[in-house]
Amino acid sequence: MTEAVRKIDTGTDELLCEVRARVAVITLNRPHARNSLSDNLSPALRTMIAKCGEDADVGAVMMTGTGAAFCSGGDVKGMGDNASRKEVSSEEKVALLRDRQRRLTGALVSLRKPTVAALPGPAAGAGLSIALACDLRIAAESAFVSTGYAKVGLSGDYGICWLLTRIVGPARARELMFTSEKVDARRCEALGLVNRVVPDDQVRQAAFDLARALAHGPVGAYALMKDNLDEALLTDFHTALDGEAERMVRCAGSDDHREAIAAFIAKRAPAFSRAPDRNL
Repeated sequence: MTEAVRKIDTGTDELLCEVRARVAVITLNRPHARNSLSDNLSPALRTMIAKCGEDADVGAVMMTGTGAAFCSGGDVKGMGDNASRKEVSSEEKVALLRDRQRRLTGALVSLRKPTVAALPGPAAGAGLSIALACDLRIAAESAFVSTGYAKVGLSGDYGICWLLTRIVGPARARELMFTSEKVDARRCEALGLVNRVVPDDQVRQAAFDLARALAHGPVGAYALMKDNLDEALLTDFHTALDGEAERMVRCAGSDDHREAIAAFIAKRAPAFSRAPDRNL
């Protein structure tokens, strides 16, 4: 049976979004520029992340890019045009970038739904930050990543250093930031930068299949799992234990837990709720 597809108007052709089988598929659509961010794409992406977080019909989010790239980051050619724009103070620039970051990678990290990035090709600079801000990453065999910032004399943004440090550790994060080397898909997998590497022609389907499975799982439990996992990076072990205990008890009283137990006894697949239990 063909899955129903709901198209979402993003306000620009540079970003596509559709909901299929409870998965919101967000596609960066600037293939001529390797899906680099732009003044049209970036605001639309921020809006779509927020909408997907609020949409009860969305159980998981998948992000990818059109063509043979995920996202090459900021438009380097466009950076030279900044000099001709209206001059603003450094304080205003910092405030603007902080706001933009919080509503993009900040919003992705904060999203309490599973997120999967499908990398058909390179993810660089802020594009790598976006991929790393997702929970899971599936890469094509020909894909590679690069921090890229050192090559253009920049220090990094959109959480790249925070995300890299927590995923690959401080020494590797420094190496990747300082060198801007291209890291191929297989080494990315070995370093933990991506979860799986698949043939090029299978990357989007593999990512969608994973997102679809997660979208039909226990959404309330996933949200609390993400709280546990986030807290694990920030607190001592005993504080984490206390948080896990509180959330475990909340899950144990949920409709989804009762349904899972009933399904286990009946030897059938559980039918989880489409939205988190209000009691969680």
